[in-house]
Amino acid sequence: MSQPATPLLRHILAADIGGTTSRFGHFTLAPDGALTLDRQIRLSTQAAGSFLELLDALPAAGFDLPLGQVQAAAFAVPGAMVGRTVHFANIAWSLDLADLERTHGLECTACVNDFLAQAHGCRLLGDSADMILPGAMDPARIQAVIGAGTGLGHAALIPLADGTSLALPSEAGQTAAPFFGPEETAFADYLARATGEAYVRGDSVLSGSGLAHLHRFVTGEDLTPAQISRQLVADSPTTAFFARFYGRAARDFALTVLAAGGVFISGGVAAKNPLLVAHPEFAREFHASPTYAAFLERIPVRLVRDENVGLYGAAAIARNLLVSNPSKG
Repeated sequence: MSQPATPLLRHILAADIGGTTSRFGHFTLAPDGALTLDRQIRLSTQAAGSFLELLDALPAAGFDLPLGQVQAAAFAVPGAMVGRTVHFANIAWSLDLADLERTHGLECTACVNDFLAQAHGCRLLGDSADMILPGAMDPARIQAVIGAGTGLGHAALIPLADGTSLALPSEAGQTAAPFFGPEETAFADYLARATGEAYVRGDSVLSGSGLAHLHRFVTGEDLTPAQISRQLVADSPTTAFFARFYGRAARDFALTVLAAGGVFISGGVAAKNPLLVAHPEFAREFHASPTYAAFLERIPVRLVRDENVGLYGAAAIARNLLVSNPSKG
């Protein structure tokens, strides 16, 4: 008697490109739409001269999915897409998808803002997220995603009538960061001098480098973000200031998109240092509003600590490519 045919699995290449580290994942897509991460590797972004050079390094790094077997690929990158070309933020790279497809024989590809992928990943992994502020996350309402890493990413999840969500990217991290009072203003002046920027961006405050600048301003110690992480405690002024700035940024974005369905916090800074968002200063600043305090107090906040959240989000986008282009699978 013949055996039942094995369900056909399709192979997806997902990438989450960061300013410091890039993650690549081999996902298999089951006929029922389930995604499984079979293998993932990390490569140093800074060790490569271009995105294509990074891609070419995959076989030597032990990645088990040859590009010729990829049925869909999605690359989450820092920066805004213009047509099918992206100029990376925080990395001196650019990428043209037409060149990529021609060079490597890929037929079904997408390049998306890294925090758009984070948004999709937060929706997939949100059930296991840590509670920062109470309440039930509601995907039937607008949800916000914000996260400090190499920079400060933003995205929004907009519910659609068919039950799915539209993820909208944002470059709000490039806008001016607000400061209040003499001590904060002094830090803003210090940061402007340290970065040489005409105005202090959210990216410069809520990021790994921002944490290092803040700690140096508060304590005089010149430490790396990793060194600072090992000594952060609840009563540290560095912790309190950073938590306040993070709560302010999350509040302002929640009000900007009216995120009644909740706020997801992602990104490596809080994932490695949950105290930076669990500190009381985060909640105090998040709820502080002369007009919308009652609205903000009803918004739940969750911290997604899974470092592969961007990979899962990119894989979900590649899955959508195959669903919308079944002939490519």
